[in-house]
Amino acid sequence: MTIKVLLAEDQAMIRSGLRLILEDQPDIRVIAEASDGVDAVARARQLRPDVCLVDIRMPRLDGIEVTRALAGRGVAFPLRVIVVTTFDLDEYVYGALRGGAVGFILKDAGPTLLVEAVRAAYQGDALISPSITSRLLRHLTAAGRSGPTPRPSSPLTDREIEVIRAVARGRTNQEVAAELFISLSTVKTHLSTIMSKLQLRNRVEIAAWAWENRVIDSA
Repeated sequence: MTIKVLLAEDQAMIRSGLRLILEDQPDIRVIAEASDGVDAVARARQLRPDVCLVDIRMPRLDGIEVTRALAGRGVAFPLRVIVVTTFDLDEYVYGALRGGAVGFILKDAGPTLLVEAVRAAYQGDALISPSITSRLLRHLTAAGRSGPTPRPSSPLTDREIEVIRAVARGRTNQEVAAELFISLSTVKTHLSTIMSKLQLRNRVEIAAWAWENRVIDSA
């Protein structure tokens, strides 16, 4: 299966570099490029790529606004958005993730992490540059939600709590499966149930919920 990617980056040289990195992979194909936010939203809605790589700073609409338009609450059929940037400022990071992004990658993180993030997003996973994961989630906890923290529609099981804690520590689905000695399909089933019980949309929101509710030690 080929992963179809849209690149949104206003600097042509960087955009070309990202394309070369991605298309060097046999399972990834860049189907469109955009040099500003408005064009990115239009192309994404028209082409429905599997993953959108979006720069934070772009003309007309910035990356956070693009993310909200493509993956924010109220979007009927949200796309998977990964924010790629040279900036790791908290306001950019949690703004993008609150807007619905499933990943946040620094441009200096290297080609391997970029490719891993695209594959993770495609598989319904999430990847945030390790250098900012813990700091980001602590900031989310301190900042609080814009609305009330969702309570489970039914009690969470001990196993579901274990999965939530693993996700909050930045584990991928495969790492959760290995850590808890369960199958990958079982991890995905638990995640689906957790999101349903907590009215959340993705792993990033699960991690934020865990930190906000002190399910995981923030130390």
